[in-house]
Amino acid sequence: MEELFMNIANFGFSIVISIYLLVRMEKKIEDLTKSINELNKTIIKIK
Repeated sequence: MEELFMNIANFGFSIVISIYLLVRMEKKIEDLTKSINELNKTIIKIK
């Protein structure tokens, strides 16, 4: 925890929060991208 507080002090609260959220949401964004691509392929097959 001390390292986290040190990073907040050095880099700023907004940067640390942004990085944390990007790291947490990376897998979800990848899954959504895969789902959109599969949906696109399915729609093309239907046409």
